[in-house]
Parts: sequence; structure tokens; C-alpha cells
Amino acid sequence: MTFEPPPRLVRALAETAPDGDEWLAGLPEAARQAAALRELTVERVQVPGGRSSLVVLVRYADGTPAVLKLAPPRFRPEAERAALAHWGGLGAVQLKEGPAGEGVLVLERLHPDVSVRSLPEAKALLEAAGTLRRLWVEPPAGESFETVAERTGRQAEAMRSTAAGPEAGALVDAALTARAELLAAPPEHRLLHGTFRQSKVLAGERMPWLAVGPDPVVGECAFDLARLVRDRVEDLIASSSGASITRRRVRKLADSLDLDQERVRGWTLFRAVESGVRALRVGRPRDAELLLEFAGWL
Repeated sequence: MTFEPPPRLVRALAETAPDGDEWLAGLPEAARQAAALRELTVERVQVPGGRSSLVVLVRYADGTPAVLKLAPPRFRPEAERAALAHWGGLGAVQLKEGPAGEGVLVLERLHPDVSVRSLPEAKALLEAAGTLRRLWVEPPAGESFETVAERTGRQAEAMRSTAAGPEAGALVDAALTARAELLAAPPEHRLLHGTFRQSKVLAGERMPWLAVGPDPVVGECAFDLARLVRDRVEDLIASSSGASITRRRVRKLADSLDLDQERVRGWTLFRAVESGVRALRVGRPRDAELLLEFAGWL
């Protein structure tokens, strides 16, 4: 079988390596070797797949289904491995194999085409929030995860260096101010998913819903809700009551998880503006427009 990277992955990687990507060029052979080394039978590459890794549906020699996942170093696969090992399948997909240093993971097979996005919105948010709560634990001793302050510090520098125009510039100023105020409080020390949203929660056999694809970070729980608040942003923007729905989401999610509404709102603002400015920088103006309009409601 040829391990052809899905177009979605190719486009996304081009944004982070515009001058060429040696990892992507070597991916088909790396995937073949990873499967052969583990004596895995390949079924198919998952399409459309994700934006940061190749996901291949495989089986062990005894017929047990699994997932083979390969990601480039810049997407921190070793941090994902460490977080999944620490969660031990509680709220997240189970790590089956993943020796440190390889950038290759073998995971339990979930239902890759069934996420909580398939549920009505209110039920989807409820199930997603319940899944996320189980992931918020003390970080493992001896592991050095990036902190919220470190990650958002890098993002803040990129935001400052991007020419965003006067309207977006005002949102950038508001987002940077919000970040500074949020980080002024004593830091909370929890292991977070880092990129949590409805599409990151898949149906499973052990449990109804399990999280996948973390980009783990250590910090306060409110940071982890920011992407969930803006889920289905296209639908929000198209709705005449999108702004009020967004504010209601912030309130409901914060209340359901016993978090401060203003801290959830502040991190949602920062992360929406950061994503919008990054979309501008890599040539996705439509995405930038949606994200910045959403941010303006906050």
C-alpha cells in the first residue's frame, strides 16, 4: 500500500514549513517501516484526517484493531505520548505503543468518523465538557510540558509581528491585554489537552466518548475551554443571535466546570484572535474574518 498523505495534511504542513518539508517527503517510507516493524496489517489511511499527523487504520497479527499515528517533531508527538501515558485511557484514547524519540504512536482504535459533533449542539457541549473534566489532572513527575505562559508567549510575539490592519490591531491589543491580566494571577498547575474541541472527542468501545489528538500544556483549566467555546464558528457567524449564543456558551461551560466566566472569556478572546491573526499570516483570509468577527463578540 502507498501511504499517500491526505491533501488536508499536506496543506496544513505547508503553512508551517513553506520552504519545503523533509518530514513530509519521507512520510510514506516512514509509515511503511513503522507498520512493518510492528507487524501491523494496514487497512487504510484515514481521510480527511488531521492537520498535524498521518493517521493509519491498522490491525495487529491477532486481528486487534489499532491506529498508527506519525507526526513531525514540530507538533510535539513526544509530549502527546507522555500525556496519553499519564492519562492511562481515562478520558482519552489508550496508548498501546509509543517509544520515546520516534514520533510514532500506536493507539487504540476508536470510531474515527463519529465525534460528538454528530450530536445536537447542547448535548455535544455537555459530553465534550464531561470528557475534558477527566483530563484535568496533576502533571506527571519528571515530564517537562510546555506551560500556558510559554506557549502563549510565543504566540503573542507572532501576533505583534504580523501586520493585521487597524481593526484587527485593536483586537490584538485587547487579546494581549487579556493575556497579561490572566497570567498575573498565581498559575494553576493542571495537565491540559491543549487543543480541545468537539472534533477531538470520538466514540469508543471502552467509554462512549474519548479525547484524541492532544497538544498538551500545563496551566489553568479555563485555557482548555477556549476552542470549545468557538466550536462550529461558521454556524455562529451565520446566526443572527451568534453573539448572544457565544456569551451563553461561555457562561454555561464555565458554570458546568466550576470555572470563572471572565477567565474563560479572556482565554477564548486571546486564542480566537491568535488563530485569526495566524490565518491572515498564512493566507487564509476567510478563516481570519470568521475568527476575528467571533473575537469581537467577546
